[in-house]
Formats: sequence, structure tokens, C-alpha cells
Amino acid sequence: MTNATKLQNLPAYTVADAARYLRIPSGTLQAWLHGRTYNTKDGQQFSAPLIQRPSTEFSQLSFINLVEAHVLRVIRQDHNIRLDKVRTALDYIEREFATPHPLASIDFQTDGVNLFVESVGRLINASENGQLAMRQTLNQLLKRIEYDRQVAIRLFPNLRPNQSDSPKLLVFDPTVSFGRLAIADTGIPTSIVAERYRAGDSIDLLAEDYGCTRLQIEEAIRYELPPQIA
Repeated sequence: MTNATKLQNLPAYTVADAARYLRIPSGTLQAWLHGRTYNTKDGQQFSAPLIQRPSTEFSQLSFINLVEAHVLRVIRQDHNIRLDKVRTALDYIEREFATPHPLASIDFQTDGVNLFVESVGRLINASENGQLAMRQTLNQLLKRIEYDRQVAIRLFPNLRPNQSDSPKLLVFDPTVSFGRLAIADTGIPTSIVAERYRAGDSIDLLAEDYGCTRLQIEEAIRYELPPQIA
């Protein structure tokens, strides 16, 4: 295992931070991590976790888990596919690609999307139009992930879910700033920018100090501070 691979799999993000950065309700993310019991006409059923954390000894998520949650957010929230159906489809993809984290693999970006959508489509009887829309959404989403040696190495989160082609201004990179969210190509953590803004520094001053554009600074602040503040 290379040093980069180790960093990608280190427990590094709390559930609260991951949920905030990816715009996922904490309860939803917890269900993906621990599984969920739900009622059916045949009684209670249990849907297994969708995300396997690097260690049961730690509650934190790894960078790879962050990427998985990034993809799952669209699958679950935008297309409203039931948790058990997603789990069944992921089990199929894991067998096909022989990997425990298929959503963070480049194989998913190439062949896996079609296999996943077709599998889910059969499980939920999705129309051809529904499957096409899901495939298009996932393909746009996966453009915000960079890969090396088949595995995700950078994630560019999107603050504007309805604008999948928005600029890649911020990045999660496990080899930079201990994996903290940072302004792309600078290594400057967004948390530091937000702290200075909260303390009274103007956006123009921050842009000048860090050699960034106003747009980069504004995006960093939006991610870190509540809407009423940012």
C-alpha cells in the first residue's frame, strides 16, 4: 500500500463535518454508515450500510468514504432510490469490480455507471427516461472527482447542486492540508479563510493576502459559514 493510499483511507472527517461539506443531513449520513431498519408488509427489514468506514474503532470517515457519500447524495436525494435497492445494486457492482469501494473507483466512472443504473432500473422498474436522467446526473457528478491508479485522489465539492458544471474552486486532497477542504491549487484551508472573515477581514483583503480571486474567497466562506453569515 502506497503512502497516498494510506492517506486516502485514514479516518479524517467527522460525520458532522462530512455532512456539512457535502450538504447531507447528518441523520441520512448516519444511516448510510450504520444501516437502517424499515417496515415492509412482511415485517421489519434491515438495509446494510452503504459506506464501510476504515475502522470500527473510529467514527470518522476517510477520504474514500467522502467520495462515496458525494456520489450517494445524488443517487439517494436527487433520484430518491430506496436504501435497500441501492445496497443491492452496490453489492452487484462490488462483485463485478472486486472492490469494497466501487463508487470511489475509476471503473465506476467508466463502466460502472451503466451497470449500476441498469441494475437499479430493474430493481425499481425505472423508465428509460428515468435511467437516462440518472446516468447523465451521475456522469456530471463524477467529473468532480480526479483519479490516479484507478482510485479517487481529489474531490471538488459543489455548493450548487443544480449547477454540476460550476468551477472547481475548492478541493479535498488527502495529501494537502491533512485532507481539509482547501482552495484549489493553493493548499489554503477554507476554515482559515472563514475564521479571518468572521473576525472582520474583508473579502478583498483576504483575496489580496492569499493571492486568490474574490470568487475563490467567497466560495470558501460559503462552505464554512452559515448562510445568514456568509
